[in-house]
Amino acid sequence: MSPKLRIAVHKFSSCDGCQLAFLNLGETLVQLAELVDIVHFAEAGPIASDAHVDVAFVEGSVSTAHDLERIRQVRDNCTWLVTIGACATAGGVQALRGLADAKVWVSEIYASPQYIDSLATSTPIADHVKVDLELWGCPVNSRQILGALRALLSGVMPPEEDDKVCLECKRRQNVCVMVAKNLPCMGPVTRTGCGALCPSFGRDCYGCFGPAENVNTRSLSRRLDGLGLVREEIARRYLFINNGAPAFRRAGLAVKDPGND
Repeated sequence: MSPKLRIAVHKFSSCDGCQLAFLNLGETLVQLAELVDIVHFAEAGPIASDAHVDVAFVEGSVSTAHDLERIRQVRDNCTWLVTIGACATAGGVQALRGLADAKVWVSEIYASPQYIDSLATSTPIADHVKVDLELWGCPVNSRQILGALRALLSGVMPPEEDDKVCLECKRRQNVCVMVAKNLPCMGPVTRTGCGALCPSFGRDCYGCFGPAENVNTRSLSRRLDGLGLVREEIARRYLFINNGAPAFRRAGLAVKDPGND
């Protein structure tokens, strides 16, 4: 019998929401433990952060000097590194600090800023080490986690999901909320993976799964302008959860300051 695949789940600067994609598996997580050896997963119990594993799942962004040191250790101790969620793949909401003077706002928010030990930026894991697979979303879901593990157990990398949410809406026969309700939907530039959750309930997509393949942000920005959104509101649609994703950051900055286009 071949040895079990050894996996670890590491947390960096994040809210823990993507780790819940594992815990929400419930009974399936117990069945999964029969197929893989969960070596390190502090939120679920086992702790062996320095152990060498086949697959390291990483949640969270690099926001401190300690994060930077630790992610290199994680990379050295695994065969495949898989980033899960917006923080790990695009820096997360905390990456907004990269659009401001971090020292200024830290001093304005905290009574004793000298105790705040953080970098001036919050950056994706791929900015610092080689990443083998990115699972986008805020948060990722259990289906993505299981799909990745099934593929890796078979010795292959899972295909990347980069279709647009609009395509998922068509498959589900959803009425377009932008056309029918004039809602500022980010579906035309956002990758699917959520199953078009928000449009399925009559709400506009807000881009939590990051940019899709071949996005036309200029066209969408013009459409949002036509819906009556002012420049700052359009920019916030891009500079939100996945503001660190290059396509969204460029689009948001271009709207804020046309000179950046």
